[in-house]
Amino acid sequence: MDKFLQMRTYVHVVDAGSFIGATRALEMSKAAVSRHVGDLEARLGVRLLNRTTRRLSMTEDGEVFYLRCKALLGELDAAEAEITSRTGEAVGLIKVSAPVSFGILHLADAWAAFSERHPNVTFDVTLSDRVSDLVDEGYDLAVRITKLENSSLIARKLSSTRVVLCASPEYLARAGTPQHPHDLSAHAVIAYSYWAARDEWGFDGPDGRVTVITHPKLRTNNGDTCRAAALHHQGIILQPTFIVGDDLAAGTLVEICPDYRSIEIGIYAVYGSRKHVSPKVRLLIDFLVERFATPRWPQ
Repeated sequence: MDKFLQMRTYVHVVDAGSFIGATRALEMSKAAVSRHVGDLEARLGVRLLNRTTRRLSMTEDGEVFYLRCKALLGELDAAEAEITSRTGEAVGLIKVSAPVSFGILHLADAWAAFSERHPNVTFDVTLSDRVSDLVDEGYDLAVRITKLENSSLIARKLSSTRVVLCASPEYLARAGTPQHPHDLSAHAVIAYSYWAARDEWGFDGPDGRVTVITHPKLRTNNGDTCRAAALHHQGIILQPTFIVGDDLAAGTLVEICPDYRSIEIGIYAVYGSRKHVSPKVRLLIDFLVERFATPRWPQ
């Protein structure tokens, strides 16, 4: 019987507000979560939670025990962190959020490489292009590709990526090559849904700032889907070099209007607080900074 596992399960259930909500963080089935909490109540001889079909709430005893468990588990995490800082070894779970395409192309093998250095760490990695709330969703670290705005979050830059207007040679041979961004309005374009300006694409060129309203034939929330459509000669895309850099180098995609540049954006490791960052997270950030110090895609 693992008392700490029962206590941690109970705390996760309360924090998530449901048994189902706790399953993801704990990597357990709902039945296992329910069993651990039930065994805990049986061992203590008290009911900790009031359960109805609509909501979950703590009893008076449950609230007292929750606060005690939270404090005790916090001390346990602090003890692990102290050992980590003394030994230089990362220990425990690191919960990470990262963008989908970047996470698959450039981070998927990073977790294994870090684990080889620090075998006592485990990862919970979520890939999503939605901007997650680190604090509310319990992430230790997020990788974000953005023009970093003022924020209460702390960031360390890993790299940067240029956003490039490009298409396949076959598409350009069929539809003609735009000579100016204004020509895009007459072309098929493949649009990325999370692009902040939506269908208005902007560029800086010899005649200053230029914007054009595009008319997408395909819209998607995934950059790899944009790339695949371009490689199948479906139209023009505006995508970062971390996705299309190899294609540009190989000639399977061609940059369009190179005198007119879109934005260059930073890639950052973002975390909640410089003061309270745990040693395991600090070690991971240092590892990522080191890993991306050498460019990993053609710019």
